[in-house]
Amino acid sequence: MAERLQKYLAARGLGSRRQIEGWIERGEVRVNGRVAQLGEQVDPDDTIHVRGRPVSTRVGAARWLAYHKPEGEICSRSDPEGRRSVFASLPRLRGQRWVSVGRLDLNTSGLLLFTTDGALAHALMHPSRALVREYAVRVLGEVPASMQQSLLEGVELEDGQARFESLLDAGGEGANHWFHVTVTEGRNRLVRRLWDAVGVSVSRLIRIRYGPVELGRGLKTGHYRNLEDAEIRALYDAAGLRPPRPAGRRTGGRKRGRPSSAGTRNPQRAR
Repeated sequence: MAERLQKYLAARGLGSRRQIEGWIERGEVRVNGRVAQLGEQVDPDDTIHVRGRPVSTRVGAARWLAYHKPEGEICSRSDPEGRRSVFASLPRLRGQRWVSVGRLDLNTSGLLLFTTDGALAHALMHPSRALVREYAVRVLGEVPASMQQSLLEGVELEDGQARFESLLDAGGEGANHWFHVTVTEGRNRLVRRLWDAVGVSVSRLIRIRYGPVELGRGLKTGHYRNLEDAEIRALYDAAGLRPPRPAGRRTGGRKRGRPSSAGTRNPQRAR
């Protein structure tokens, strides 16, 4: 069945529709040997090249992963400075591409979601969905009630006012104190910048939930797991999309010959 070119490519995880539209406008996408036009219809019988590379018309069953990102990994696919990418820790695919749902900065650890369903990933990240992101934050120093109230009511940042949707005291000892906070925006480094705006230093930041999916306690850093069926259905519901039909898929959290609640570790990390 024919569909719009940018939708067709986004569903294969090549990028967001806005990115793909930019490639088309710059003449970087070709269909059947000619420069593609924005909005044209394509189907699996067409030969498509993006930036000189062929696009596979074969689309396997979609996959969904939760990954526990450690500090020090970047969320880009490559880095001129040679830092390790989160994509290096994921299982290799044939004819598909992992798409991350949101990003985490270099010094933030915790939950990252990945899928081969580009339409799902981009819908989950769209600002209109306002999905809740929950973080565990360790800060240095006292945070009086008046300061907590300011963070809930809103503080002014360089790109506009922002606030925490919730802020829960999670205890701590000495100079360190933990809070659990939630936001519904994906602005760059938003959680850190909110604390910075009230003069509080963040010493550790961990994302523990994205929408309906939680990091949980069993997934070790640098490991991934396949999402459960209930989590997958909840993600599609949160994105306003129809979930795919159930199909046989790899079970999560297993190493060869024995189950493990810790998830699957990338072989390169096991050396």
